[in-house]
Amino acid sequence: MDSQGGAASARTQTLTIETAVDPDAIWELLADPRHIPAWAPAFADAITGTELAGWRAVKDGRPFALRVAHARAQRTVDYLREIAPGREGGAYLRVLRRPGGGSVIVMTLPLIPGTDPEKVTATLRAELAALTRLASTA
Repeated sequence: MDSQGGAASARTQTLTIETAVDPDAIWELLADPRHIPAWAPAFADAITGTELAGWRAVKDGRPFALRVAHARAQRTVDYLREIAPGREGGAYLRVLRRPGGGSVIVMTLPLIPGTDPEKVTATLRAELAALTRLASTA
């Protein structure tokens, strides 16, 4: 609710998925952005570069710089790009240890004004499913 008592407009969409795969293995996969096209083709068609030299992504023939911010101890990975001069945005992922074994993967995406939240949800759901399939075969 907003301060006026009405429903606040959503600025993000967050979904989770569970998998039997160890959380450290999921984090390792996420920390290497070269895997992104295999599980999140809506974000990037190709990723090149290195952590030291910097990452470059291409989507629909348009290249962009990609910054990958990650923390192993917290199992966080953020894929960030410039969305406006001096402003970054992107996908924010957290990998949690699931009680009894395995992982819970949490992914948050910003909602761009004018986008259909249901389409974003469907894309996010498909990407998380593809990520767990990829992690299960790695």
